[in-house]
Amino acid sequence: MKKIDGIVPVMLTPFTENNEIDYEGLGHLIDWYIENGADALFAVCQSSEMLFLSLEERVKLSQFVVEYTNNRIPVISSGHISDDMEKQIEELNAVAKTGIDALVLVTNHLDPENKGTEYFKQSVDTIIASLPADLPLGIYECPVPFRRLLTDDELMYCANTGRFIVLKDVSCDLETVTRRVQLVKDTPLAIINANAAIAFDAMKAGSKGFSGVFTNFHPDLYHWLYHSHQTQPEYAQQLAWFLSMSAMGEAFGYPKNAKVFHQQLGTFQSPHCRVTQDDVLTKYWALGTLLDQIKAASDWHRAQIAHFTGE
Repeated sequence: MKKIDGIVPVMLTPFTENNEIDYEGLGHLIDWYIENGADALFAVCQSSEMLFLSLEERVKLSQFVVEYTNNRIPVISSGHISDDMEKQIEELNAVAKTGIDALVLVTNHLDPENKGTEYFKQSVDTIIASLPADLPLGIYECPVPFRRLLTDDELMYCANTGRFIVLKDVSCDLETVTRRVQLVKDTPLAIINANAAIAFDAMKAGSKGFSGVFTNFHPDLYHWLYHSHQTQPEYAQQLAWFLSMSAMGEAFGYPKNAKVFHQQLGTFQSPHCRVTQDDVLTKYWALGTLLDQIKAASDWHRAQIAHFTGE
């Protein structure tokens, strides 16, 4: 079992203007993530626009990321978007064959009508029984179509199977993250927070990294915060505040705004997005200026870190 911890970008899916997956651009994006401090990659997830991908596309996308990454860092994928159990099993088994290091289950599909803990546990048991016995699993409180948070009992039910190695926590609540860290401390399950506002405090409380949407803008800064904040604690707090405020930009057309950002970096050519067809630079006034400021401020923080490290 590979450990999934540290900075885990929720990957974008580049498309061509013809609405096809841009695999050349995806390769450049993978290199960018790795060069900028990613410790693992979440290849098929909400940021990947998985709700707008066919099963064939989800499988091919996951397989490409695994093969292109070539064991440089671990790769995890989800990819089940159905509520029907038989369909979920079909989707999950298809993604399971792509060579990923962990297969991630989505809580709101395990209990789509929010029936409660017993239904959730039955779904977990059914799915685990259908999957390869040696495949590590993850769990994700994906907020779409609704945020279905785990109860403590459900969390421990998953942790005590010994199969789950990562939870992408979307509680966005430091008290909850801290409690969960303590609950699972004697199990293989790592709690990885997804909320930028509590990211630094969650790390200090034992969260095993960060997997929020702004790993698509400056994963290297989160990497330093997670791995090296003890060396410069006062500066680390300043950096954490910047990262928290920057992440508020998610509200302005994400994930398309992140694609515009990468188009400007030259990572891939088109900001085409299936989630939204809006011209986000027009719809959200001054978004272009905001993206420029985020890049400039990120570069300033990189210079501070380089000074501290003597690089």
